Amino acid sequence: MKLTLKEMVTALNASVSTEADVTVTSTTFDSRKATAGSLFIPLVAENDGHDYIASAIANGATATLWQADHGNVPTDIPAIIVPDTLDAFQKLAAYYLKKVAPKIVAISGSNGKTTTKDFIAAIGASTFKTVKTPANFNNEIGVPTTILSMAEDIELLVVEFGMDRPGDLTLLSELVNPDIAVLTMIGEAHIEFFKTRDRIADGKMEIISGLKPNGLFVYNGDEPLLRERAAQHENLQTATFGLAPENDLFASTIEMNPVEATFQTNQTDEAFRIPLTGRYNVSNALAAISVGRALGIAYDKIRDALANAPITENRTEWLDGQFGGKILSDVYNSNPTAAKEVLHFFAETPTQGRRIAVLGDMLELGEAGPTLHASLADSLEPSAIQRVYLVGDIMASLEEALTASYPAGAVIRYAKDNLPTLIDDLKSELTADDIIMLKGSHGIHLENVVSALI
Repeated sequence: MKLTLKEMVTALNASVSTEADVTVTSTTFDSRKATAGSLFIPLVAENDGHDYIASAIANGATATLWQADHGNVPTDIPAIIVPDTLDAFQKLAAYYLKKVAPKIVAISGSNGKTTTKDFIAAIGASTFKTVKTPANFNNEIGVPTTILSMAEDIELLVVEFGMDRPGDLTLLSELVNPDIAVLTMIGEAHIEFFKTRDRIADGKMEIISGLKPNGLFVYNGDEPLLRERAAQHENLQTATFGLAPENDLFASTIEMNPVEATFQTNQTDEAFRIPLTGRYNVSNALAAISVGRALGIAYDKIRDALANAPITENRTEWLDGQFGGKILSDVYNSNPTAAKEVLHFFAETPTQGRRIAVLGDMLELGEAGPTLHASLADSLEPSAIQRVYLVGDIMASLEEALTASYPAGAVIRYAKDNLPTLIDDLKSELTADDIIMLKGSHGIHLENVVSALI
């Protein structure tokens, strides 16, 4: 990023407290992380960022945004006066994005969006100078942060969109104006706010609201809710992917082992390999192949990129346990659809010993939470997964649902603040022949259990 004070003021149609010939090369919300070249963004939240301007200046900030309803405008550095600092930050990102003018791929979905982002970015990097959303910077603050962190010579931006409530994806899509919009799937994530899967699908379809004219909508054609909604847009260019042969791109001859999957598609003789397992990850790879082809990237480059794609940690990741066996860690987040997919895969994973599952509460499911948690019982059988450890209050419904099928003592539930006891119990229980999987919403912090076991 490189923006002069003058062009920022012009882009925001704002006034400035002090004229100066300065250039900013980074942005920060944390005054402690300000350095020479930083534009300080004082957001008004639980803590008002304006209260920390002295710290930002002391640490070297070059300029700051400043909300007009706040007094004490700083004079030590230029302050760009705006009605709302978050809105101004987003507008500045939109300006810089147009200035750099990369191709833009936007991705969302109830799950699979981060893995799909990783696959698409790996494919894109085979041909273009590419940047992707870091970690989970996928909201109204993270997306503009990603944009304003881009180098000026970036050719492809792969950006992930998260969604909590209606309108979220409209804001993000209209901010970035993607060339290609991708939806991975519709699950039950955020059903607390949307109430039904139909409404979740409506919210996810907001991703096309800012799609450029002649842009492409790539979506999971295995999901009827998306097919129905895509059909309502007469002039929308679409490409479907999925596991069913009705899709424009589908997989065949899928083979999996505990650490990778291989498959072919209907569009080429190339065989593809990904460093993840599970049919759901094959579907994510299909989305990425569709995007790669839309970007004009050759199949051989796509093949090599997928095989070597760097994957964000804690997503269906096999790790070595200190007990001598293997750990399947998928603890970044969870929802019923994703949990069932991982359980089905885990139940089929070969082992000399037992399969042990640790499942944490799935959050943001609202009133449907207990019923959706209990529905996981359909994916748990004592013959395939011998012991089940549950964490959290909502998992009480699954505990009850499993009493009819599991013997006494094979299902144990812990309070979410009692992870140390769970860790101790697992360490005393696990043997070198066993394999264990862990999945739960990030708020349950099963990553701490994983860390204790590796």
